[in-house]
Amino acid sequence: MLDNNQLLRFTTAGSVDDGKSTLIGRLLYDSKSIFEDQLAAIEKTSKKKGHDGVDLALFTDGLRDEREQGITIDVAYRYFTTPKRKFIIADTPGHIQYTRNMVTGASTANAAIILVDARHGVIEQTKRHSFIASLLQIPHIIVCINKMDLVDFSEAAYNEVIEQFEEFSSKLLVKDVRFIPLSALNGDNVVNRSDNMEWYQGAPLLHTLETLHISSDINKIDARFPVQTVLRPQSESHRDYRGYAGRIASGVLRVGDEVTAMPSGFTSSIKSIHSFTTDLKEAYAPMSVSITLNDDIDISRGDMIVRTNNQPEASQDLEVMLCWLNNDEAKPRAKYLIRHTSNEEKAMIKEVVYKIDIETLDRNFEDKSLKMNDICRVKIRTTKPLMVDSYRDNRSTGSIILVDDMTNETVAAGMIV
Repeated sequence: MLDNNQLLRFTTAGSVDDGKSTLIGRLLYDSKSIFEDQLAAIEKTSKKKGHDGVDLALFTDGLRDEREQGITIDVAYRYFTTPKRKFIIADTPGHIQYTRNMVTGASTANAAIILVDARHGVIEQTKRHSFIASLLQIPHIIVCINKMDLVDFSEAAYNEVIEQFEEFSSKLLVKDVRFIPLSALNGDNVVNRSDNMEWYQGAPLLHTLETLHISSDINKIDARFPVQTVLRPQSESHRDYRGYAGRIASGVLRVGDEVTAMPSGFTSSIKSIHSFTTDLKEAYAPMSVSITLNDDIDISRGDMIVRTNNQPEASQDLEVMLCWLNNDEAKPRAKYLIRHTSNEEKAMIKEVVYKIDIETLDRNFEDKSLKMNDICRVKIRTTKPLMVDSYRDNRSTGSIILVDDMTNETVAAGMIV
């Protein structure tokens, strides 16, 4: 039985005009997840633009430029709930120049919906978005073959897209791929099953999203607890209380577990675990808790509490797949702030090993520049050791961002190799 409080984050990606915004609009509209005043405003705008019915894309294209041009520019987040599950949608742009926005929108996603126009099949943008989804280790990919109404709901056209995608995705690290033929404009196989495609025996999109098994996506083996703050209330009832508060990044922690504080290496055992309202015997990712230990250890923000027999690597030298997000090109050997879990240190990009040609997925070992939307493998040196896992093993402790310490702008996001 599904927990109706379980949250599924998913991102949508596809080329321009593949119908991402229309699909999300249809999903919200047919699942009755739109407020009446919002619906009235969209109907009014649709009429003003000369549309016969409701322009479903307007539910997500919130920026004026997006509405005027009929494209998605920024990442648009939408929230909706069904009796079975809660959802957060990140609608990401289809244009090549907005690759960085897809990386941002997809970084926390459980699933990626990749739209393919049934008339055009798998194109360069499909490959680009699939590669980024693979790079970000998104566990589930749902390939929605849209505009089936424009190919007369042809099963042969659907099968041809599947063949094209499977040939390409065999080179990628993708665990779970599903295919759904649909028409976002007309609602076929979005919320309700389509009468026009009786040859398709699978579930419509909403049912697929509601029943997607995501509990096993979180790393439950490696216990990682980055400390965000130390709690010292000094109240009458908690005179000697010293708790370490934070969000469990992965794994399970139980009262009595032997743990090590990193980077100091001092060991102790867990005395108690507290949530906001109650005492707990155990806690697991992604719960926010405070932990007390049986020994007085010097622990502060940025340290990490882990199981003694299962520790991350403490390293100052990192190899990272980096996506450059900033308009300005990276300066050679410039200093940046690196943020990793609750830790922040100074860092420097020592070397660009290679850049990925997003069109062909080839590696370019010659070009060492770092410009906006570039995805590359780099070597980074930090001033102090960070407690890291590879991104493949742990998306929480395997991810970093780089910040310009002069402007406080986030300039890059990276996955530790």
